Order: sequence, then structure tokens, then C-alpha cells
Amino acid sequence: MNILIIDAQGGGMGRQLVASVKKEFPKAEVGAVGTNSLAASNMLKAGADYAATGENAVIVGCRRADVIIGPVGIAIADSMHGEITPVTAAVGQSEAWKLLIPMNQCRNVIVGVKNVSMSSMLEAVIEQLKEYAKGDAC
Repeated sequence: MNILIIDAQGGGMGRQLVASVKKEFPKAEVGAVGTNSLAASNMLKAGADYAATGENAVIVGCRRADVIIGPVGIAIADSMHGEITPVTAAVGQSEAWKLLIPMNQCRNVIVGVKNVSMSSMLEAVIEQLKEYAKGDAC
């Protein structure tokens, strides 16, 4: 399984995602793409198999991934304080299975989604990955 984790800003969420996914799926290839070098570096330190930075890395990574994980903003142009560019529409266009974590910030609010702890969201991501790995995902 080829898993791509995308994050922006400081890569804090991405760092936690990489660590959790690598712990639960040690044989999976986990790649990290940061919209900036700090985010990419933090995800690499957390155990990602590789890390890259920038628009082209998002495009190439999305083409190769089986699963893409990140905050919902990775699929919304100009979100995350402008770090997600229209070019990075590759997330939405990818055939990969996407696990988008609801983050009600940066003027993007997902109505009906309650604010929950990061640890609860990480647990939910792992559970969804288990369903995907078993072939039970839609």
C-alpha cells in the first residue's frame, strides 16, 4: 500500500499522521509532501519513507498514491493560508482513496462536523485505513 500524507504550515498534523500510520502499517510505503520545507522535514523525522516539498511533489505523489491523507484543506484551492494552490487540484483528481480530516479553519467550515480532538481524528484515520486494507472500503 502506497500512502501519501500531505500537510502544510508546520506539519504538526502530518507528523502525527506519519507516526500513527507507520506504527499500524509498518510495511506500507508512507510518503510525505509538505507545502513547505518545515512541514516536509517534520513528517520525515516522524518516519516517512520519503518527503518532498511543493506543487509538483503533490502532483506526482497523487498520481502514485493508493491512499491520500491530510486535512480537508488539501483539496480546496487557496486554503491553508494560501499554501494550497489551484495547481494542487491533483488531490481531487487523483484516483487514490482519500481520507480528508475535517479542520474548521482558514474560512473553510464543514457544517455539521463537531470539533473533536486530534487523537480522535487520528484513531478514525487508522480505522478507515484498516477498512481499506481489508477491501471493505467503498
